[in-house]
Parts: sequence; structure tokens; C-alpha cells
Amino acid sequence: MKLYYDFHIHTGFSPCGSEDMSPNNIVNMSIIKGLDAIAITDHNGIGNVRVTVEVGEKLGLIVIPGMEIQTVEDVHMVVLFRDIIALENFYQGIKDKRLMIKNKPERFGEQVIFNDQDEIVGYEDNYLITPYSLTINEIIKTVQSLDGVVFPAHINRNSFSIIKSLGFIDKDMAIENIEWYGKRPDDAEDIEKRMFRKYRELINSDAHDLISISERENYLEVEEKSIQGIFKVLTQSV
Repeated sequence: MKLYYDFHIHTGFSPCGSEDMSPNNIVNMSIIKGLDAIAITDHNGIGNVRVTVEVGEKLGLIVIPGMEIQTVEDVHMVVLFRDIIALENFYQGIKDKRLMIKNKPERFGEQVIFNDQDEIVGYEDNYLITPYSLTINEIIKTVQSLDGVVFPAHINRNSFSIIKSLGFIDKDMAIENIEWYGKRPDDAEDIEKRMFRKYRELINSDAHDLISISERENYLEVEEKSIQGIFKVLTQSV
């Protein structure tokens, strides 16, 4: 069966995210747009993930716990986990390895923490768009040791993509998926022949505002509409 998804969505916890990107707003907009599953993937932190997962459970939307992590190579990778405990264990193991700089809200934006009523209950003080002292391969190994999924984010963007930063994807990198930002480029057929043929292509929004959340366009063929059904697909070789 078809499962319509968007596996790269930011909340107001990300400094570049709109304050309208609250748990209930995100979940309800995703339902309105006809999605079956989303992932919450804020920059380098998890401040609003648990609450959004809980809101999703109440409203009948699959919400996968995740994060968009910045590597020492300045590459953004999306990490997804089967449950919130696995994500929180991952974060606890790496949180002291990120460069800490105090946020300047007037310059970079607020980093908002919500409760399940979309009320602001706090702010993250340290600026979130800074790298961890972890390589791509170290992150892949750690995520997979916790039964998670990891893939390079927005490989067709000019900033923080593995292609822009490194110029290639190591053929021995232990990943099954790659992410296109917004849509597959018109010349993707030619690119695939040279570089991406071996990977499953995911098309995500990287949404920082409500209107940018994906429409009911991109889907996976799954055996069941559940996180386990999604991970069964994402962990299979292409």
C-alpha cells in the first residue's frame, strides 16, 4: 500500500523555523495535506520531538522521532529512529560533542520549546546550527547501532549537502537512502547513472513553515502503515 510521507520537518525549535511550527500546527497541517507519516528533524537538537510524537499519536498521524545533525565535515544528515527512547539515547550520547555558542535571537531567531497545547514553555539558549565533532561515518555507525536510519540531507542544495561539501558520496558508505530537497531535479536521470543509482530516493520538504510541508505526492510502498512498516522499507537494499 502507498504511504505518503515527509521525513524532514522543522519545528520552531530550529532557529530558522517559524514559531507557527508548533506540534499541533504541524500535525494538523500534515493531516490536512493528506500525509500518513512525517518526521520531526530539528537542527542538532530534539527539544520538540517527544511532544510532537505524542500529539501525532492523539490525532492519528505517524510521527517519526528524528534530528538533522551537522557533521564535522559541515554535512547535514537526517537521522530517524523507531521510537523516542532511541532518539533520546542517541542524543544523550552525542550532545557534549557539539560546538556550543550562545544564541543571538535578534540575529538568528528564537529556538522555541512547546508543550502539547502549543504554548511556549522555554527556549534553547545555545545556537543550534553548529557542527558536532563527529564524522559522517561515526554518525552512521552510532545511528545504526541503535537500529535507526540515516541519510544525507538535501543533496541538491548548495549549502550543507554532502555533494556540495565533499563532491561525492563514498561508495562504501553504509546508507541505503538519499534525500532530494523539494523535488527530484530535471537532470536526475543523468546524475543517477553516475552517482546515485544504488540508493533509494526520498523527496522531503525540509519545511521551516507550515505551507512548505509536502503535499500528498511522495510515497513509499509499505506492507503496513506503521513506523515498523516504514523502517522495513528504508533499511532494505535498493
